[in-house]
Amino acid sequence: MNVHVKPGFLKGSLQVPGSKSHTIRSVLLATLAGGRTCIENPLASGDGLSALAASRAFGAIVKEEENRWVVQGRGGILQVPSNVLDTGNSGTTTCLFTSVASLVDGYTVITGDEQIRRRPIMPLVDALNALGATAFLTRGGQGCPPVVVKGVLQGGTVTIEGKNSQYVSSLLLSAPLAKRTTVIQVVNALEKPYVQLTLDWMKRLGIEVANPADYTQFVVEGGQQYQSGDFTIPSDWSAVAFPLVAAAITRSDLVLTGLDFSDSQGDKRVVDILARFGANVYRQNESELHIVGGERLKGGLTIDLSDIPDALPALSVLATQAEGRTVFVNLEHVRQKETDRVAEMTAKLNSLGCSLHIEQDSLVVDGPTAIQGGIVSSSGDHRIAMALVAAGLAAEGEVVITDAQCADVSFPGFFSKFAACGAGLLIEEAQD
Repeated sequence: MNVHVKPGFLKGSLQVPGSKSHTIRSVLLATLAGGRTCIENPLASGDGLSALAASRAFGAIVKEEENRWVVQGRGGILQVPSNVLDTGNSGTTTCLFTSVASLVDGYTVITGDEQIRRRPIMPLVDALNALGATAFLTRGGQGCPPVVVKGVLQGGTVTIEGKNSQYVSSLLLSAPLAKRTTVIQVVNALEKPYVQLTLDWMKRLGIEVANPADYTQFVVEGGQQYQSGDFTIPSDWSAVAFPLVAAAITRSDLVLTGLDFSDSQGDKRVVDILARFGANVYRQNESELHIVGGERLKGGLTIDLSDIPDALPALSVLATQAEGRTVFVNLEHVRQKETDRVAEMTAKLNSLGCSLHIEQDSLVVDGPTAIQGGIVSSSGDHRIAMALVAAGLAAEGEVVITDAQCADVSFPGFFSKFAACGAGLLIEEAQD
């Protein structure tokens, strides 16, 4: 579908959905645990549903209720999927469940959509082989899914590239069910908050991991068992960035609700980054943020996104409206997400009259520049689609975003929630 965005602002209150990262980890661990696990406020679209399908494929019994999933786990005794496991557009599900497949004494074939089949997974494949499983790719020289995995995971010592934290989290989550102790050594440890999120979930379900403060080595004893329980998924701080930026660059008055400021999600740092730009954003109480737009924003900042790569699309839009030059650094891993988000945001915002250029693994944004109206594609990337909506609200003319339905991957109801807060959006459904 195409979305027409008219210049405007946001007013009222808005609650973002449950965290994608929390949802996928909770479903995976509920599958491995023995007994019944109740998950409240899951992300019930896109990536969350991909994780749920993977859970069922490995034999968990899942009951979907309103705003709640109940999972009867397998206690570590998984079944071999009866069909190819299609993870859709979910890179997190693909990576994390690839190691789950190494716990099964049988062959599992995992693939996804066209974007997933372009995303590197070879470091994880090599690591699983080093730990006693059998894993290989179906296309020689590609380094990307489809991937075939056969257990069982034995354990041992392995070194893994840490630029993509999903490789590290994948090994961590499955290692407690390996035959013996696993030692994971990490090179170039980035995206550390996501690894901490994984460690928090493991501890919550009864697994202790010995790890140093710098996230470069983890020791996980084998032969353990995850516990079941009842859990509530906090709101997604990665999704919070989009209404925050949209409000900051327009004359908005918006309250974001249902937040958990104590959560280990790294993207909550976006609030501090907005404050550095001079945005009028403050914590209203234990679960709310209040942002009043229209403030003069100041760039001249260098912002390291090594731990929060998903923030790049939204923050690049923010930087176009700030005075001075903003430089985003440590972006190599941002270029290996659903799309090359550095190149995509540069091309799309420049086509709307902004001034961005790439320098190696940095993105340079000069502002402020007027955002012009125009037609831009989401490139099938949910975070790009939502970032372009924020840009459209601050534009001088109508911005049309094509293939915008992908926003539902991580933010179901994104367009309706923005419209309820006053955004002038016209949805144009695709013609057959």
